[in-house]
Amino acid sequence: MRIGEIAALVGVTSRAIRHYHHVGLLPEPGRRANGYRVYSVRDAVVLARIRRLTELGLALDEVRDVLADAAGRELMEVLAGLDADLARQENEIRERRRRLARLLDGPVSAEEPVSPALAELLGTAPATGSPMAAKDREHLVLLDTTGVGAEIHAALAPLAEDPAVHALYERLDELAGAAVSDPRIPALAAELAAAVPDEVLAAIPSDGPVMTGIGEALLDDYAPAQAEVVRRVMAALAARVAERGAE
Repeated sequence: MRIGEIAALVGVTSRAIRHYHHVGLLPEPGRRANGYRVYSVRDAVVLARIRRLTELGLALDEVRDVLADAAGRELMEVLAGLDADLARQENEIRERRRRLARLLDGPVSAEEPVSPALAELLGTAPATGSPMAAKDREHLVLLDTTGVGAEIHAALAPLAEDPAVHALYERLDELAGAAVSDPRIPALAAELAAAVPDEVLAAIPSDGPVMTGIGEALLDDYAPAQAEVVRRVMAALAARVAERGAE
């Protein structure tokens, strides 16, 4: 058989056969005087097996290992590993669909996909027109993107519906055009710091370039008086962390 004939018989392309030759998966057959390859029935059997194994999802290196074991013992081992890989993929797909369902049913738009933990947190928070609440949400999404937010979101859950917390947001909104010397700043900063649970502090990495960068960028994201409040809150929280570490 010529290459086109064996390709049609087995149901693969001539290009695929040439690739199998190139990577050493299918031995080169003999050639006629005119240079054309001549394939035997045995070549067709091997090629058919390669096709079946690749259709099962095996990589070419795995196919080569299976073909090298004439007894077929390694075939079962490789297929068992493939089955485990497919099971993991199924679990990942189910988790992605679960996250998608939360996005479709919850308050987060498709343009802002988040983790299930954050989607649940945002779903419990009432609608609000507070610019600072909206900014806080943006920061939570940013933190969620870094992959370190799941425990933080769980710790923040009790605060999501707390009217006192929303009142603090409104007071922070009122400082949008204030000076850094505004007398309302110290008291508001103290109350905001006190509202942060210890569980949140425990879940935030205390070092590393990601957290350092976020802390520095946060201050630039606020108006001057609001930034001063956030600066004081960050200092108060850092002091609490230090006190806990000294105990």
